[in-house]
Amino acid sequence: MAQPSPGYASNAAMYVPTDMNGPATELRDAMKGFGTNESKLIAAIARVPDAPHMLKVRATYNDRFRRDLIKDLESETSGYFRDGLVALARGPLEQDCHLVYHAIKGLGTKEVLLDDVLCGRSNADLNAIKQRYQQLYHQDLASAVKGDLSLKTLRMYEFILAAQRPEESTPVIPQQVDQDVQTLYHATEGKVGVDQIIVCQILTSRSDGQIRAINQAYQAKYRRSLEDVVKKEFSGHMENALRLTVNRAVDKAKSDADQLEDTMRGVGTKDELLVNRVVRAHWDRAHLQQVKGAYKAFHKTELTKRIKGETRGDYEKLLVALVG
Repeated sequence: MAQPSPGYASNAAMYVPTDMNGPATELRDAMKGFGTNESKLIAAIARVPDAPHMLKVRATYNDRFRRDLIKDLESETSGYFRDGLVALARGPLEQDCHLVYHAIKGLGTKEVLLDDVLCGRSNADLNAIKQRYQQLYHQDLASAVKGDLSLKTLRMYEFILAAQRPEESTPVIPQQVDQDVQTLYHATEGKVGVDQIIVCQILTSRSDGQIRAINQAYQAKYRRSLEDVVKKEFSGHMENALRLTVNRAVDKAKSDADQLEDTMRGVGTKDELLVNRVVRAHWDRAHLQQVKGAYKAFHKTELTKRIKGETRGDYEKLLVALVG
């Protein structure tokens, strides 16, 4: 059984052998007394190498100073700068849970946050999110989502939250790929109307490797990518969620680069999404380098330069420090 991503194990901080008193003290020194030293705060938090170390820093800070790191960050900073710092301090697992809760609480659903957190995730990560969500909010995640969605969209998320995708180590069987290609064609382009449930079921219950193989085989046979099929046959939230699922499987670095560009394209910046997407990419430094390469290749500029053009002040400095 595959392991969850770094930072998604409930006891991840316990396995960090490094003493994190230094970073914890730097964070406290940046905030104590009159005023806050934002530059020191950014330097200290951006230097934490990964999610398990961040969880250890937070635990060390809370124990050593008898304070709450997140509450201190919230009281000493503001705006999207604060949101980025708090997202980092929470670590990826707790931040994902926070985003899902924020997406479904109150009137309406912020579907884009649900998609960002849940689409195309590994079984282990999804199970970790469900378990931690229950601990934090005393509610079953599937039940919470069920109370906020309806009809076919709900069915799609039931497939996703079942967390029953084959592991990436599972061999890709050509005969199954061919069968999936035929089933998808006959559920979409090969008939009048579209059988949305069948498409959802296949795309949310195959491994990334299987989806890549299906996409390649479909394109070879019908001269159209899976993303193009979804764009043609779906609309609204289901289209966005299924396109993200496919794109993350086919080329995750390009998908993440495109998502970052989506937050900055056009009039105004979608700052909430930009913060969350930069912080999420930051936790996997090797993948972040791939994202930066994909961004330059497909969007013809450096990601750091693009972020500098869309943000200001300490908020800009934090995101630039995270992207590197």
